[in-house]
Amino acid sequence: MGQRLDNFLLRQLKGVPRQHVYKVIRSGEVRVNGKRAKPSQRLSLGDRIRIPPVRKPAQQDLRPSTSLQTLLLSRVLYEDKDVLAINKPAGVAVHGGSSVSSGVIEQLRLATSNPRLALVHRLDRDTSGCLLMARKPGVLKTLQEAFTQRQVKKIYDLIVVGVWPKRTREVRLALQRYQTSWGERRVRVNAAGKAARTDFTIVDASGAYTWLRARLHTGRTHQIRVHAKAQGHPVVGDTKYGHSEMPDAERLMLHASRLHVPYAGTLLKLESPVDPDLKGFWSQLSQIKS
Repeated sequence: MGQRLDNFLLRQLKGVPRQHVYKVIRSGEVRVNGKRAKPSQRLSLGDRIRIPPVRKPAQQDLRPSTSLQTLLLSRVLYEDKDVLAINKPAGVAVHGGSSVSSGVIEQLRLATSNPRLALVHRLDRDTSGCLLMARKPGVLKTLQEAFTQRQVKKIYDLIVVGVWPKRTREVRLALQRYQTSWGERRVRVNAAGKAARTDFTIVDASGAYTWLRARLHTGRTHQIRVHAKAQGHPVVGDTKYGHSEMPDAERLMLHASRLHVPYAGTLLKLESPVDPDLKGFWSQLSQIKS
């Protein structure tokens, strides 16, 4: 199979919080061939995997989540009569799907009593940072056209494994979507795919890790993650594109820190402070280095 244990369990236990999946692995409740295993262990055909009983949240009709709504409203970056922007928390889907009954957009529609509130763009579930929504269909169309025409500036902060080479400042590699043998949708570098460009800048270095700032010139699915992996430096916490030597991390170390969008005849500049868990992880690395 070659699939990481944590990725396998996250797929098998859809709906179970990511943090809980890592907890049962680290506690030794998950066994591979009768032995304790790390989240990064690669599975082979014929492996016997013991999964402890885990209670999955029952799927329900869309209902208000007071705690989630309070969290989202506490992370508002900007709002007016036409738009709403928040610093999306990591681990929260932007919309409901097969494994979650609701996400950011559904809960904010309820919280703001505006069923027309819509996502202008998307962020991966495990990515935090700037997320822009429109309150009116006409505004939504205008803003989405700005994204399509590549008039939007998108800046991300990320922590990667390894020492990023100073000479690598621009990555231009075409990306193609595909499906794994176990049914998971992913992205890979392929000349037959769509053109993609990411610019990388080194912010700091700490031992075997590098803090980078990335600017997206195109908006392909998983673009930063795949471009970083293609250089041999996957994003810390990336269970899809990482490798067996990846450090254990309870979240993907990727944050959408800036979003500049043409809006109402001016430039709307959204800036989202880097989440404490990224800073905390980096601080731990610095302490180990010292």
